Amino acid sequence: EKAVNLKKDLAEMQEWMTQAEEEYLEKDFEYKSPEELENAVEEMKRAKEDVLQKEVRVKILKDNIKMLATKVPSSGQDLATELNVVLENYQLLCNRIRGKCHTLEEVWSCWIELLQYLDLETAWLNTLEERVQMTGNLPDKLDAVNDALESLESVLRHPADNRTQIRELGQTLIDGGILDDIISEKLEVFNARYEELSHLAVSRQIALEQQLQTMRETDHMLQVLQESLGDLDRQLTSYLTDRIDAFQMPQEAQ
Repeated sequence: EKAVNLKKDLAEMQEWMTQAEEEYLEKDFEYKSPEELENAVEEMKRAKEDVLQKEVRVKILKDNIKMLATKVPSSGQDLATELNVVLENYQLLCNRIRGKCHTLEEVWSCWIELLQYLDLETAWLNTLEERVQMTGNLPDKLDAVNDALESLESVLRHPADNRTQIRELGQTLIDGGILDDIISEKLEVFNARYEELSHLAVSRQIALEQQLQTMRETDHMLQVLQESLGDLDRQLTSYLTDRIDAFQMPQEAQ
């Protein structure tokens, strides 16, 4: 009777493993929204816990069959053969579910990481847009233009590492068919805004550099003119002081 019960327990265990495999490993999942992906991760975590909890039952079966084998070798030998099959299938099921759980957790981690990088770069784009707008109505002063140019250039020196991460993470998920529509849309919006603001910022940078150069050249010309006028003023003053007649002066002094 004990052998019959153990045989029944082995059959039930094998049936449960078959159902678990069908439910958790053979279903085709489509992750088209973050909610679907998150639910799949949680479900696979529960599946892993459920499978691992059966380890106690498997151990009890193993011990009971060993004990029976010592008392009734013939019955125990047959059950031991079936037990080996169950143990092998159970270990395989555990490994596959662990693997899938780990994969889904990694996928979810990629998604969260992608969102974080997008938030960082969006904040940078917002700052860049503000700096570009600040260059629109500058006072016609050398210092103001120079400060605006330096401020804009400091933002433009932002490293490209984050954008590289966004591209690689997004492509990895899209290639796996995971959240591909959502990610494609997010990347399209981000890239379009990045290209637009980058080109606008570089154009403003070039315009400010040219404006600054012109202002510096003008300042230099005014300085040279002022010095020349100063020299002429001193020369004329000396003529007047010496009471020199205008017709005795050089033509330019007259």
